[in-house]
Parts: sequence; C-alpha cells; structure tokens
Amino acid sequence: MNLGTQTIGPTDIDPVLKALAAALHGEGPAVELSAGPSGKLVVGHTETPGCDDAVAVVRTSGSTGAPKATILTVEALAASSMATALALKGEGQWLLALPVQYVAGVQVLVRSLFAGTRPWVMDMSGGFTPEAFTAGALELTDKFRFTSLVPTQLQRLLDAPSPETLAVLRRFNAILLGGSPASAELLDAARQAGVRVVATYGSAETCGGCVYDGVPLEGVQVRVAEDGRILLGGDTVAAGYVDAPEATDTFFEEDGVRWYRTNDLGTLDADGRLTVLGRADDVIITGGVKVSAAHVQEELEKSDGVVAAFVAGVPSTEWGQAVAAFVALAAAASGAAADSGATADSGADSGADSGAAGTPTGDHAVVLKEEWHRRLGLLAPKTVLAARELLMLPNGKPDRLAMIERLNALHQGK
Repeated sequence: MNLGTQTIGPTDIDPVLKALAAALHGEGPAVELSAGPSGKLVVGHTETPGCDDAVAVVRTSGSTGAPKATILTVEALAASSMATALALKGEGQWLLALPVQYVAGVQVLVRSLFAGTRPWVMDMSGGFTPEAFTAGALELTDKFRFTSLVPTQLQRLLDAPSPETLAVLRRFNAILLGGSPASAELLDAARQAGVRVVATYGSAETCGGCVYDGVPLEGVQVRVAEDGRILLGGDTVAAGYVDAPEATDTFFEEDGVRWYRTNDLGTLDADGRLTVLGRADDVIITGGVKVSAAHVQEELEKSDGVVAAFVAGVPSTEWGQAVAAFVALAAAASGAAADSGATADSGADSGADSGAAGTPTGDHAVVLKEEWHRRLGLLAPKTVLAARELLMLPNGKPDRLAMIERLNALHQGK
C-alpha cells in the first residue's frame, strides 16, 4: 500500500535523502522511488507488512517480466555499506550517475548517508553524456571519490574521451561497474586508461553488488548449487518481496544464514572466486536493462512474413549484451533472398549483408528490423539474421547453440 507521494525535480535530491535518513533511523516508512511521466522523480512511501525495519522498496523485473518489489532493511543496507567501505578501503563522496529508483542509485544515497558525505547528482536531463558526467564529477570536493556505472555508460566515456573526461575518470578512487556483464575489452580499455574499475555482481535482492571482482564482500557467502545456479547469502540479503509469498526457491535460511537463489549460472575456483557464466533463464541484460527474450520473440512473430523467431543475447562491447534475432521468413516475404540466409546487421551502415551462401541481400529483413526499432525501441534486436527456417536439432527442437553461434559471428561483439 502506498502511503503518499511527492514529485520533485530529477536533481533535487534533498527530499529523498531526508526520507531515507528517517527510514534508516526508524522514524519513517519505507521509501519507494519511481520516475514520473514527465521525467520527474516521485518519492513514495510504502507499507511493508511484517517487516518493521524496512528502509527502501526497489521494484525490479523478474525473469518472467513480472514486477517484484524488493524490501531492503536497515540491517541489510548497513551491512552492505560497511562491506563496501571495507572493500574500497574507505568512505567518501559519491556521484549519482544512475537513475535513483534502481538499487545502484539508491545505494549511492544510502552509502552517502552512512558516510556523512554529500552526494552530487549528475544532470541527466539531456541523457547520459560524457560532458554532463564530467561536469558532475568536477563538483565533487572530497578526497575520496566514487561512482557507480553500467558498462554502456563507461563505454561511452572511454570512446575518444576528452582530456577533461579522462582526468575526472582517473580521479575516482573506484568506479563500481554492474548491472550487466562487462566485456573483457572494456575492462582492459579502462585499465589501460588508468581508470580504477571494480566489476560488481549482485541484484536488488542482495542490496546491489555483493561480489567485487569475483570476491564476495565481507559477510557475504557464495555457493553454486547442483544445478549450477549461484546462491548468495549473508546479511545483505533482502527481507523478501512486498505482497508476495516467500517462495523457498527464491529466499531460504540455512544454519542461521539467509540465502537468495539467483537465476544466474556460475563456477567457483579453488580460491572461492566467482565466475558468472550467464543467465539460467532467457533474460538478456542490455545496457543494464533486463529484456525477456521470450517477450521479444513473441513481438517479432507478430510481424507479417515472420514464421518463427529465436531471440538471444550476444556479447557486445557497448551494451554488455545485445539483443539478436534469428528469424524464419515465409517464402513470399523472403523470396529468393532467403535461399540460404540473409542478414540485417546493426553495423555502421545498418545495411543488409549477403547471406552465408552468397544469396542476394535480405531487403525484407532490413524493413522488419526498421519496423521493430520503431515499435520496440530498446527491446528491438540490434542484429537480425533471416532464413527460410530456424536451425533445428534432430529431435525437432531449435538448435539454440548453433543459432547463437551464427548471431554472435554476425554481430562481431559490437
């Protein structure tokens, strides 16, 4: 139940800090932040039945796309902030460069409150630009400086940076990078530029990142279940979801430790370092945004001439993962162009390439790609490969690995 809201400007952070501080001190209800239709920030207060020490409610999407309202408690946020400070070797001033309604944005403010420092809010009224980021970073005054970014943002900052942008990036004691997988190329580019980046792993259910560069934070435990799924445990685990029965396959307690079962697959080496292999479900994380491959597939198959579609995420230097689609076109739509396959790639010219066997260009695939871009926006596939039919296994099921391999080769990590 919502207990009232207040609408403020996107850089007017004082009401948010005041509400969070009250909740942290047990003097106010849980805070829920959201973006209004005009782009303004809405500060809401939400009831959390059965949880008296709730500080914030962060809404997120599960692997099925159903929204989940995650309850973050005083204990969990305090444990996360303390562990972060230990990992970063100190507290300091933070630059808020992410939407504050997401867990990484909330954590910038919560860490600032625990540290007693004043965060600076980047002006994102014109979107995320290197110029706006640089201007915001120049406002920081503390000796120790931190910020949180997603890989897409860091990629833009490192793409032919100005001397001023490079200088402010190097001035940060650490840049927490999370929200989606960061490519090895991006991390290497950051290191070569002298930028101190920490790759984080976690979710709203763990108060954000709780594993830094593969190593669990202080007080965090990591296990890999028999099915390969990553289990995260410790004091940073959330209290559960608002108005949702707590399923034992999501949150559970064992020997006094609270655990969260993720939808990610991973491995632990002999030293306990975690490697995340990917999602166990069909969610694609592109630019820090979760996209359901099943939902995109359903939308693509609504288009005239599309018989079937397969959607997957492929590695992307800019987006972490990019949405890619292998589509089967009806004979009337594909014509001679889809004899062996035709492609429409999201490269610099966004044009159609020749098919794998030298077939003519896939004009219809290009038209469809443009239609999907207009209709689906961020959800639209950035790379499309068209053929007469999907690649299939002998048992009649789609050959996912073969199609992902083809899409990955076409996208070329862009």
